[in-house]
Amino acid sequence: MGSTATTVLKGATVVDGTGAPAVAADVVLSGGRVDAVGPDLEVPSGAEVVDCGGLVVAPGFIDPHTHYDAQVLWDPEVTPSSWHGVTTVVVGNCGFGIAPTRPEHRPTILRVLENVEGMPLDALEAGIPWGFETFPEYLDAVERQPLGINVAALLGHTPLRFFVMGDDATERAATVDEVARMEHLVAEALEAGAVGFSTSRTESHLGAYGKPVPSRVCDLDEIRSLARVLGRLDRGTLESTWGPDLFVDEFAELAREIDRPVSWAALMTSRRQPGHAAEVAARVEAAGGPVTPQVACRPIVVQLALSDPFPFANVPAFAEILGLEHADRAARYATGTWRAQAHTDMQAAWGDILDHAHVSESDAHPDLVEGSALGELARAKGVNAIDVMVELALAERLQTRFTIAMINDNDDEIAELLRNDRFLLGLSDAGAHTSQLCDANYATHLLSHWWRDKQAISLEKAVWRLTGQPAEVYGLTGRGRLAAGAVADVVVFDPDTVGTTRARRVRDFPAGADRLVADSTGIAHVWVGGVRTRRDGEQLVGVGAGRLLRGGAA
Repeated sequence: MGSTATTVLKGATVVDGTGAPAVAADVVLSGGRVDAVGPDLEVPSGAEVVDCGGLVVAPGFIDPHTHYDAQVLWDPEVTPSSWHGVTTVVVGNCGFGIAPTRPEHRPTILRVLENVEGMPLDALEAGIPWGFETFPEYLDAVERQPLGINVAALLGHTPLRFFVMGDDATERAATVDEVARMEHLVAEALEAGAVGFSTSRTESHLGAYGKPVPSRVCDLDEIRSLARVLGRLDRGTLESTWGPDLFVDEFAELAREIDRPVSWAALMTSRRQPGHAAEVAARVEAAGGPVTPQVACRPIVVQLALSDPFPFANVPAFAEILGLEHADRAARYATGTWRAQAHTDMQAAWGDILDHAHVSESDAHPDLVEGSALGELARAKGVNAIDVMVELALAERLQTRFTIAMINDNDDEIAELLRNDRFLLGLSDAGAHTSQLCDANYATHLLSHWWRDKQAISLEKAVWRLTGQPAEVYGLTGRGRLAAGAVADVVVFDPDTVGTTRARRVRDFPAGADRLVADSTGIAHVWVGGVRTRRDGEQLVGVGAGRLLRGGAA
């Protein structure tokens, strides 16, 4: 696949994705590949010439941590990631996905995605064209889409367990026979084109009806058995969220055993725990192994409504709410016993985080939008922040939105993590938590905030983090590098203006569901497989230049 046309990018500053110093050069794209990179290249007859004077030419950006598994089936343009120079996404992270799924388990799988990944249930129900059950059939469905960018997929542990064990997936350990069946399905997925297997041990991952996600119920031997399939076949990457029994040392041991890349999510900084990130980073270095923990370059700031309080799923009082039907949640919030318990639980888990939260969107309380913090409002009334939050939300059917800075809020420590080549830049979570946050713009944020504004990382290292490094971790052949013979996934940006706008709310999902999106600035041109998908800052829709990357193949 790819374009048969020839394009010459003239007079550029080329940053090739290896970390090597930038050079002044031309780039020739032909037949969907990079034909040549060098100074003053000859322009072939009939070639399109693009003046890139003053611009940076780099490999297309690769986002290794997204949750577009469902969205790609109704939004093949894969927005808003494609607006920010991203030309490849990896879906199926953290053990989640929509295949393999039997018809009787579809409602449960969608409830898992609603609770854990903050995906609107109405949009999932209206938008997924179920015509598949197995993982290979799901890959075929993705491949049939007119993709705007490339998609690589991990097989998730949660749907796999439901597929093999039914409703018992959330209740018990698997039998020997059930593990053997799962091993077979992991092998089947890898042979069909999965780029790896993902799982989760995070305690905050509560799925359908408030129950733990299936991968939290299994024993570690099951995870080891499934990971060994990657080792036996010598293909694929293991991705997982960490948990109390699966962390630095366990990941390192597992990576050495299977001799395949392991990437765990995520190492976050926190002003409430200064030094924690550095301590974990030192442990990672000491443990060794082919392990690349993930870090994020943006603070995790959510716009939370009490109708869907997933970010506080690790707080027992809120876990109780998540186990209720939506229609029953307001009544529980209204009780004094729940509020008292929630205040105690929040103090234990998150300290005074709600004292610093603000109302960000409200029809009933427009005077409070971006006004006083909840803690100030609470002190004025002689109550606590939970009381204020609940009363405001109940006045408009739990639709009031509150801006809350959750974690990854220590800039000095983020800069240190970005300078450590051991860590993989990921966790945009693009496609998830769509009404609460938009971090799909992490690439343009990295370039504007961390490179241009703070100079905490070099341009060459920033581009490597967005291109060559994730391509290597996930075995994406021919991508992440700008060199002769590489696939012509290319982004051209203005170093003076590259960045991102603030998030804005739109209602363009199936069933009219809303989401937050952000636009890019300074992303001038993009090619996917040699096909132009962005021209002079304008996105070209319906080009269909992307492809499913089976097994990471070029």
